[in-house]
Amino acid sequence: MALDPTKHADWEIAADAETRMKTVYQLAEELGIEKEELLPHGHYVAKIDFKKVMKRVEDKPDGKYIDVTAITPTPLGEGKSTTTMGLVQGLGKRGKNVVGAIRQPSGGPTMNIKGSAAGGGLSQCIPLTPFSLGLTGDINAIMNAHNLAMVALTSRIQHEFNYNDKQLAKRKLKRLDIDPNRVEFKWILDFCAQALRDIVIGIGGKMDGFMMESGFAIAVSSEIMAILAVAKDLKDMRERMGRIVLAYSKSGEPVTTADLEVDGAMTAWMVEALNPNLMQTIEGQPVFVHAGPFANIAIGQSSIVADRIGLKLGDYHVTESGFGADIGFEKFWNLKCRFSGNHPNAAVLVATIRALKCHGGAPIPVPGHPLDPCYNKENVGWVEKGTENLIHLINVIKKAGINPVVCINNFYTDTDAEIKVVRRMAESAGARVALSKHWEKGGDGALELADAVIDACNESNNFKFLYELDTPLRTRIELIAEQVYGADGVDYAPEALTKIKAMEEDPDIAKLGTCMVKTHLSLTDDPKIKGAPNNWRLQIRDIMVYKGAGFVVPIAGAIKLMPGTCSDPAYRRVDVDVETGKVKGLF
Repeated sequence: MALDPTKHADWEIAADAETRMKTVYQLAEELGIEKEELLPHGHYVAKIDFKKVMKRVEDKPDGKYIDVTAITPTPLGEGKSTTTMGLVQGLGKRGKNVVGAIRQPSGGPTMNIKGSAAGGGLSQCIPLTPFSLGLTGDINAIMNAHNLAMVALTSRIQHEFNYNDKQLAKRKLKRLDIDPNRVEFKWILDFCAQALRDIVIGIGGKMDGFMMESGFAIAVSSEIMAILAVAKDLKDMRERMGRIVLAYSKSGEPVTTADLEVDGAMTAWMVEALNPNLMQTIEGQPVFVHAGPFANIAIGQSSIVADRIGLKLGDYHVTESGFGADIGFEKFWNLKCRFSGNHPNAAVLVATIRALKCHGGAPIPVPGHPLDPCYNKENVGWVEKGTENLIHLINVIKKAGINPVVCINNFYTDTDAEIKVVRRMAESAGARVALSKHWEKGGDGALELADAVIDACNESNNFKFLYELDTPLRTRIELIAEQVYGADGVDYAPEALTKIKAMEEDPDIAKLGTCMVKTHLSLTDDPKIKGAPNNWRLQIRDIMVYKGAGFVVPIAGAIKLMPGTCSDPAYRRVDVDVETGKVKGLF
């Protein structure tokens, strides 16, 4: 008997469920993974040999493909991972052969505000502790590969400054003439360390490096994480790794990882990371955990590799996109699906009464502070006003030609009147609607959602991209701003406009995909503006090139690539039972 989620914390529910979970050997056998394709990391977590599996099943038809996204969330999140687990469990209860794919959590939010993103209540991915604390080392591999590139770059700058051309040649080095003021990369760390956003390195003498400004970003924002998400196989990853632009020379030429001859070693760190991780729901369905979060500052998708395996091994494959549909689903639609060639049969748009109230006028939740009591009291007016955001994002999904299913992620404090208005407004916008109580009841609470998704998958759709790759870069940015975010247009800072004009003249860059960086807390670039506002313009302040991943990255508003840790972080409540070694307090 599962624990009651209204009386027990998520980590307690997970710990209880882990006493009854399947071994990874049983899980793999049920999924149809052969013994030599399984790479165990203990008894309950494993990696899957992607190459061997795909070679064996490549001729098998794909299952149905479902993406889970959400309305614009509050700072506390609105349950996409919980809903993904709940839907997988609900489809399992309906007797479907189903596989899930979610993203590996970053140590930053796990130890800060949002928790580990394993789901919640009776819809979680387990075992919780390895999931939350590094799993099989993928993010560690990304940090090592990324920071190795920075070691190669900064040491080359130092050597070129200290040695003349003859001395460099003796050391088998060619002068790249790197401009220290045009270094595009930063170091990375998988915690929210605001004190490291802007730093000075190379302080000391001649042998201590070259003194220059630098900084840190959070690990999951690394271009190497993006490459892990979009690479189709090891050959593709290796080629992408050599195209990463680290800096520019004083004459404006790009300096790549291949120029520094570090791309091979970087790929060596990533070989094992390319294989997806196999875990399970509380109810024993298989879940692949691969690639990372933060669709506001990264691509924010579970990996193409994980989806390709899931589609071959399952009749239904449920994958997750980060944050709201304006950024996570948009990147799934126009980047991930373009790179993979896989097109979804349906998209689930998660909404909570709590988030709709926030968009309708309730006080904005503050991370680290108690939720305002008004969120637990009926207010149909706030909810109805908040559905403007929901309807806007239903229409975004419909623009992709995909069948939308609105999931009302039910909390026990929601009222019938509030639920009724959401159902009415969503149905009037042309979406299927399902009330789901998976948090409280697991798969049994997600049957209405599972049925709605099955129906949506059985209908034909007309998938189409928002733009083609020969669409000019500025036109693409403006299409995303106007058609997805609802802006009246785009304004460019002078520096961003200069960069964009240069990119449009470079045939290698002009046809890359477009990966926007924007706050997840609003359709606009201002996190304080809620709902579905009118009469505003998107402000693009900078633009980067992720040539290895295959996209340009316009940056809207004052967003940071290194989040900050709050005054009451989650790590204050995490501890270890010294008798058993069990971790407690994760959520």
